[in-house]
Amino acid sequence: MNTMTLWHISGWEFAALAFAALLVGFSKTAVSGANTVSLAIFAAVLPARASTGVLLPVLIAGDVLAVLTYRRHAHWPTLWRLFPAVAAGVVAGTLFLVWADDGIVRTSIGAILLLMAGVTVWRRRTAETPGAPEAVTSRAGRMKARSYGVLGGFTTMVANAGGPVMSLYLLSAGFRKLGFLGTSAFFFLIVNVSKVPFSAGLGLIDGNSLLLDAALAVFVVPGALFGKWAVNRINQRLFEQLVIAATIVGGVQLLLR
Repeated sequence: MNTMTLWHISGWEFAALAFAALLVGFSKTAVSGANTVSLAIFAAVLPARASTGVLLPVLIAGDVLAVLTYRRHAHWPTLWRLFPAVAAGVVAGTLFLVWADDGIVRTSIGAILLLMAGVTVWRRRTAETPGAPEAVTSRAGRMKARSYGVLGGFTTMVANAGGPVMSLYLLSAGFRKLGFLGTSAFFFLIVNVSKVPFSAGLGLIDGNSLLLDAALAVFVVPGALFGKWAVNRINQRLFEQLVIAATIVGGVQLLLR
């Protein structure tokens, strides 16, 4: 089957998905906030439930490239501390998808996008606040890891929108740029791969969606390469402002559909 006819999408719609795939690659090696823009584009072009299944393999392709780029900078103690809580969040998100219809999922994705936009604004303000971060080995640090882990697992299962949640956690834990990128790369590769059986069981991933993914994965590579080049050159403040604006527009658009 011609991939351009999958989901009855037009050439312009495929171009929008290709741009979103390029942003996935860029977000995985530079600024994770771009993922929320990709999510909004996928959910606008495709049915809301189906969009989460189509986007997942594209995200995994970006995760592989990010791991290859930043594999030496991952902090595994943090990852092991997060995974149990994330697993609980993924299970909760799966149960939600079993119950929710397309309209509820679309509304939920829109609400999650707006929530993540608010989280990102708060992150940008508090990241500039001096002071030592809370120790992740303390009781408060463990509770924070569990809370963020459950929310991150739920949002990544329902809407592939766990990026801003985990970005906030890693920044608040005191990670510098390379440690942040390396730890988040392994985190999302492992979490996203673990979501594949759940998504397939829900019928969100099938042969047709994988054909579309194969066409879109090509665009992830240049995005990742550009992100690797730009990570030390990009004006972070301006880009995050643009991402927040696009996220708000995408979330409102989904809520009004």
